[in-house]
Amino acid sequence: MILAMIAAFLGLRLYAVLGRRPEQNEEPMRRRVEQADPASAPRNIAPRLPEKTTGAARPLPMPQEHQLDSRAEAGIRAIVAADRRFDVGQFLAGARGAYGMVLEAFWRGDKEELAQLCDNDVAEGFAAAIDARVAAGETIAAHLIRIEEARIVSASYAAPLARITVSFVADVASVTRDASGALIAGSLDDAIETRDVWTFSRDLTSRDPDWMVDETDEG
Repeated sequence: MILAMIAAFLGLRLYAVLGRRPEQNEEPMRRRVEQADPASAPRNIAPRLPEKTTGAARPLPMPQEHQLDSRAEAGIRAIVAADRRFDVGQFLAGARGAYGMVLEAFWRGDKEELAQLCDNDVAEGFAAAIDARVAAGETIAAHLIRIEEARIVSASYAAPLARITVSFVADVASVTRDASGALIAGSLDDAIETRDVWTFSRDLTSRDPDWMVDETDEG
């Protein structure tokens, strides 16, 4: 009898705790400590997938749109795809600097610096012009006043070589004198608009970040 009474008492207690429906202001007990009741847990919201595009390419990292011809966009995108660190604005800033450095080195007759900034063919062409100038006894005094425009007009990528052609419009004041010091041409008081089209190249697999001048032409 005693055992039957104990069993009945425990059964009533278990029903009171587990079997009865919770009152209005009473929260149901959780099944396990580490697992919340699914009915009360917030639903997981699926991450929103990016909307499908219509094939439009991602925007180029350009500071200003007028610095790039539309015909060069495909080549620039190919270069960006091959080298995610490539930045058009930084490239143009470097191209402006290289343009001034090459001109200054040529005017000074500094073949060593030209060899560091240009590929072999272009450096040899500048060196030949310097030698001809020296042989004729001529000297040049010149100054790059400003670069009015540096614009990418074409670009291409044929792994691993990237090539970008830039059109420069600059104001240059220069004077050329003969061996006796007599003026041959130019004036330091009046700047002349100069137009050049230079091509820069770089092996994108190289650790060297510098672009070399590999072709020069008049604009």
